[in-house]
Amino acid sequence: MAIHAVGFVGTVGGHSSYGRSYESSGGREAEGVADLDGLVPFEKNFYKEASSVASMAVAEVEDYRRKREITVEGRDVPKPVRDFRDVCFPDYVMQEIFRAGFVEPTPIQAQGWPMALKGRDLIGIAETGSGKTLAYLLPSIVHVNAQPILAPGDGPIVLVLAPTRELAVQIQQEATKFGASSKIKNTCIYGGVPKGPQVRDLQKGVEIVIATPGRLIDMLESNHTNLRRVTYLVLDEADRMLDMGFEPQIRKIVSQIRPDRQTLYWSATWPKEVEQLARHFLYNPYKVIIGSADLKANHAIRQHVEIVTESQKYNKLVKLLEDIMDGSRILIFMDTKKGCDQVTRQLRMDGWPALSIHGDKSQAERDWVLSEFKAGKSPIMTATDVAARGLDVKDVKYVINYDFPGSLEDYVHRIGRTGRAGAKGTAYTFFTAANARFAKDLINILQEAGQKVSSELSAVGRGAPPPPPGDGRNEKFGKGRKNLWRERERERERGRDEE
Repeated sequence: MAIHAVGFVGTVGGHSSYGRSYESSGGREAEGVADLDGLVPFEKNFYKEASSVASMAVAEVEDYRRKREITVEGRDVPKPVRDFRDVCFPDYVMQEIFRAGFVEPTPIQAQGWPMALKGRDLIGIAETGSGKTLAYLLPSIVHVNAQPILAPGDGPIVLVLAPTRELAVQIQQEATKFGASSKIKNTCIYGGVPKGPQVRDLQKGVEIVIATPGRLIDMLESNHTNLRRVTYLVLDEADRMLDMGFEPQIRKIVSQIRPDRQTLYWSATWPKEVEQLARHFLYNPYKVIIGSADLKANHAIRQHVEIVTESQKYNKLVKLLEDIMDGSRILIFMDTKKGCDQVTRQLRMDGWPALSIHGDKSQAERDWVLSEFKAGKSPIMTATDVAARGLDVKDVKYVINYDFPGSLEDYVHRIGRTGRAGAKGTAYTFFTAANARFAKDLINILQEAGQKVSSELSAVGRGAPPPPPGDGRNEKFGKGRKNLWRERERERERGRDEE
């Protein structure tokens, strides 16, 4: 069943605070929407509290949240669930959960699922790799299955906005896996690839659209789809979307969505810009924070920071690779696409198995590089910040910041590509005089995570100029290690010679 004659224009929201009431629209206003009674009603609240959850005493709930570093805000916050069965998901969702082999909900899922299923707006703050995707996808599947059956040409019911192609594709993979049992159709809308297949998906009709803002606006302006039927809106990695300058596009997209929707707003950090946008789009939301709202790094990651000069970086990188390279996946971050290509080319000339990924490469090439990296065929991948979020590669053992990022948030997200899903990881960072303004905050992140801070970095944090490093010829970043990867390559060569 399609929604007709809605014609949303202008900006949704306009609040200066979360608490302003506009009951008929769920607390939001939209120019051009004079009569919300003309909109097709939709189901919103699907949560049924299990008896095992209802019986939890207040002290028991507080203890559970404290141990898992869960902080909540909002009116009538539901209790967390400790077991998948406590969520009372339908059987078709539970089958997918057990098929995936999950043991228990992650903290963001334990608290986020009851919140999302109650139909209220939600702010979720949790680090990457914490299970956020399923925290909003599984409730969305329940939401979709309760709505009128889709007709060809209808727009989606669920819209997920993501900052990068890689994250959008990753979300789609999860949506496909967990939506298959109830035959929920989805498509992924992003730039850098032909529009034809995406247009055909939209014309056939899909319940879930995962999209990057720019390509979605193209589809809307070309009348290939509409957002009149969207009742479940997700903004994933909202902080990254603002960093990338997507706020105007987000506002334009949201202005075309009915104001009585349910909105879920996910972010790994909570800067003022993110909070301001949330105030504009959300009404009376729940808020759940896993860990601290303050910026901090994953404690499972060992962080090493060395002060270097710009001219020393490449030699330092090679020396570091000789120390650590054992065939494990190594992700190296650069600031620029040009620098990414130059360093990759030099590494390959020097015999290192490196490939690069950045925004100027075609989607097909990006997909190929990523598959080679995931398979371990090219264990070294250089990347710009396109890979800092949404890159779901298991077993990245080392992250190297060849160039220090432009913000501490990006530093945390870059190194967060290792140490995922309970594994340990190691991050190495080259820090130059040009990065001195970040020293104090970087020291705070290191100290909070229990990491060693060098005397040189401490001095820079106090305002002293960086000491002149040595020439690097006899220095090692970490402990010297036998280069297992080169030894394995030599063994392979000897084997081929013997054949």
